[in-house]
Amino acid sequence: MLDLRGIKGAKREEILEKPTVKEALLYEQVGQDRVICKTCERLCKIDAGKLGFCKTRMNVDGKLYTIEYGDIASISANPIEKKPFFHFFPGSNALTVGSYSCNFSCPWCQNWAISKSVPTRSNYISPERFVRMVKEAGCQGTSISFNEPTLLLEYSLDVFELAKKAGYYNTYVTNGYMSSDALRLLVEHGLDAMNVDIKGCDRAVRNYCGAEVEKVWRNVKEAKRKGVHVEITTLIIPGVNEDEECLKSIASRIVKEIGDDTPWHVTRYYPAYKSLERGLYGGRTPIEMMERAWEIGKAEGLNYVYLGNVPGHHYENTYCPGCGELLIKRSGFDIVSYRITSETKCPKCGRFIAMLPIRFVYPPCPPG
Repeated sequence: MLDLRGIKGAKREEILEKPTVKEALLYEQVGQDRVICKTCERLCKIDAGKLGFCKTRMNVDGKLYTIEYGDIASISANPIEKKPFFHFFPGSNALTVGSYSCNFSCPWCQNWAISKSVPTRSNYISPERFVRMVKEAGCQGTSISFNEPTLLLEYSLDVFELAKKAGYYNTYVTNGYMSSDALRLLVEHGLDAMNVDIKGCDRAVRNYCGAEVEKVWRNVKEAKRKGVHVEITTLIIPGVNEDEECLKSIASRIVKEIGDDTPWHVTRYYPAYKSLERGLYGGRTPIEMMERAWEIGKAEGLNYVYLGNVPGHHYENTYCPGCGELLIKRSGFDIVSYRITSETKCPKCGRFIAMLPIRFVYPPCPPG
């Protein structure tokens, strides 16, 4: 007998018949009943009847199963800017889904209500139904987000293939800790863009998230090499990753390893989940600290640095890195005006602007 997500004494047959339960794609059998999960870089060793760290992979009689395939905790149509993606189909909308749990242990988690919980019943949405819903919602693409999308690997692959055939783009908002094989499968099945959360430097990521940041950087570089559009986000947390050495290190690595046109979103922290329990900063990140992070990014050579969670700040706009011309004026997640030419250039100096294909026409705004 197994105890699966609140189902007391569930029989093996009852578990395996659920639509949210499918054999995992990436694992290795070691010994008679133990398996190693190879979905992410935790590489959990899981005994029969047990769950891995993320509680979404279960060993049933020596085979590894995902128990949250298509088990959707949240679904909504969002502006692509909300992910955030500022240089990928600006002004479009992505139907976004997320499930439960995470493979990191961040005490400041902003989505803790779903990333730190395991459901007791499923809310199954098939890949076919999800892609139909993209059309019904008038969206231009898909996004797997809210919790760590790598835990929905098998579901993502099925969704991405169907979405590609229907003409939609596919995106991930991720901590970037998937295995190399998982990343390869995602790209092969139609992943177009990733926003990867670089949470800090080595010590901070190891101490607070229980992970190795070098493996995240490896995936960022490999995704870029494979042609995936990459944007980077760093939540600025006083006392964790706001020191200049750390921020300079992140910004300079972005420039050197994935390119100076890579957007870097530095976003504002506020205490959530176990932040106060762990003795973290008790308020919102000061604006001055956010602006200093922006300045560091620019000084290290990044062309596009943005402030997040600071509505109305002029650093949420896109400016030409050549002449400083205002190109995209934003208000929160909305585009107020758009001045990049149809040739993807600055209208004032003619510099090429690193912006993926433009699908929509925006009203022009006056310079300045």
